[in-house]
Amino acid sequence: MKDNTKCLHSGYTPVNGGPRVMPIYQSTTFRFNSTKEIGDVFDDPTKAHIYTRFTNPTVDAVEKKIADLEGGVAAMCTSSGQMASLMSILNLCNSGDSFISSASIYGGTLNLFAVTLKKLGVECIFVDVDATEEEIQSKIKPNTKAIFGETLTNPSLQVLDIEKFARVAHKNGIPLIVDNTFPTPILCKPFEYGADIVIHSTSKYMDGHALQVGGVIVDSGKFDYTNGNFPDFTEPDESYHGTVYTRDYSFAPYIVKARMQLMRDFGAYPSGNSGFLLNLGLETLAIRMEKYCSNALKTAQYFENTGKFEVVDYPGLKSNKYYELAQKYLPKGQSGVISLTIKGGKEAAIKFMDGLKLASNEVHVADIRTCVLHPASATHRQLTDEQLVNCGINPGLVRFSVGLEDVDDIIADIEQSLAKI
Repeated sequence: MKDNTKCLHSGYTPVNGGPRVMPIYQSTTFRFNSTKEIGDVFDDPTKAHIYTRFTNPTVDAVEKKIADLEGGVAAMCTSSGQMASLMSILNLCNSGDSFISSASIYGGTLNLFAVTLKKLGVECIFVDVDATEEEIQSKIKPNTKAIFGETLTNPSLQVLDIEKFARVAHKNGIPLIVDNTFPTPILCKPFEYGADIVIHSTSKYMDGHALQVGGVIVDSGKFDYTNGNFPDFTEPDESYHGTVYTRDYSFAPYIVKARMQLMRDFGAYPSGNSGFLLNLGLETLAIRMEKYCSNALKTAQYFENTGKFEVVDYPGLKSNKYYELAQKYLPKGQSGVISLTIKGGKEAAIKFMDGLKLASNEVHVADIRTCVLHPASATHRQLTDEQLVNCGINPGLVRFSVGLEDVDDIIADIEQSLAKI
């Protein structure tokens, strides 16, 4: 099936006489006919749902849909994008291990990696998103377990050369994790370029309506965890009655391990109702992404022609540094997010944002409605000046998330605000 069709039909198939719309299983637990049957599920957690702390039928259907869209073998939803980022790393790294990440990532993720994981004994080694293969290789240590990057960085909109990072990862026998939040699988499927694990903040385009926070981890099923670098996958897990994930769940050892070790203990799983709302967003994802991209390109072209911005970063513009990479990895469009650096610095940026009437000034992005944010004073305010520079952020930068309003109305709103500066 094509993506438009998968958005509507993957994950859930009505039985004869059953509900056409995927139902909400709003239950913490599930009844079995015997003690033995419950024990059998503990022996093999893929047999049935047992407790909504780590699986739920509604959320399971959404996981199957997202895995199908990404071209993966299995997925696990989480309570937030941050939790997806955290679990994607902790499923591979123990205290004393390290991993490499592009420095150009979402501010919350950067703080998670640089500060919180450091407290847990996991070292994050940052590299420039444009680093050469040799430069990335020079950061690899004997204890390095993964490489991480964002397909389209938030908010600097740099395009990750997925194949380059994948080559380095695989040369060293470690997986590449790609945050595909901004493109979604409609615009880019990182598995096709060598990524091994994909994560999303589903709070963004997948949900699309700013209804609930969520995240997801998708397993490609292609990485070989028996290569000697990951004994936690190949040796018995004594915390789960001796399960050997690569032996017992060879089809998707990464996701099963994440669910039965991390989700079981952390319990950061979405409710059935959250899964239902996310599915409603996914059903229109393909047609929404097409409109986001169309609106954003026209808006970015308008910004570029005003002469009031030092920089208009949108990979769909031919003047953009990442245009060629965008044509390779994001040929269908480059999302609805534009990164702007206005002349006049922070004061001008705030004045421009506060002067908008249609667009909302809010801490969100990738919504059906146009919204704006000043990262240096909001999502990235905890970072030092040096870290801000490494993330591609300066005081005048504005993240402009183009919505689904008529593009002429969006541009008219920009025009009236700029007239006041």
